[in-house]
Amino acid sequence: MSEPDELIIEPRGGKPADACVFILHGLGADGHDFEPLVPALTLPEAASVRFILPHAPRLPVTINGGMVMPAWYDIKEMSLDRRVDEAQLKDSAVCIQTLVREQIQHGIPGERIILAGFSQGGAVAYEAALTFPERLGGLLAMSTYLATAESLEPAPANRDLPIEIHHGSLDPVVPEALGRAARDRLSAMGYPVHYRQYPMAHAVCPQQVADIGRWLSDRLAR
Repeated sequence: MSEPDELIIEPRGGKPADACVFILHGLGADGHDFEPLVPALTLPEAASVRFILPHAPRLPVTINGGMVMPAWYDIKEMSLDRRVDEAQLKDSAVCIQTLVREQIQHGIPGERIILAGFSQGGAVAYEAALTFPERLGGLLAMSTYLATAESLEPAPANRDLPIEIHHGSLDPVVPEALGRAARDRLSAMGYPVHYRQYPMAHAVCPQQVADIGRWLSDRLAR
């Protein structure tokens, strides 16, 4: 799988970035899907955060009749257990880790890099963040699931990575049971997990946006 392209949003006012947030979109979307989220977060004026919104490669997706579309990995079956192509998922996670390393090489400390993802992008964010060998700043998982729960090999550097999980109680695409299962699994592994539920479907709601803004501000406060 080739490395994805990405949409990059630099800090306001031309300030040099001293932190970076990656946001991975869901199936069939692209990085522009979460572009409106960035200004809506209302981060503090002093924040110098670079947002990187990668675009997934185009792949045939089994559950959509083999149609080629932006996808981080193939979903083979829409059962509750979600049969997915783990090799493709892990390839996508490696691509995201490459982008993270580039930010570290450009002077952003790993502790000030946060990975976030929605739905399919959240499954990739789980794998990319929890297996990354250098300390990161946090992980935000939105309306997603821990697709690699049985094969996950956590990196020691991120064994206590703060994890924020958000899920809609009315989600018909990724049932909330999957979000709760990820929370329970990761909590049992010793991760500090905070779970928020919202009365929404497979989406992002205004209260959640406000909560994300506060969480990012707390994680990136100096």
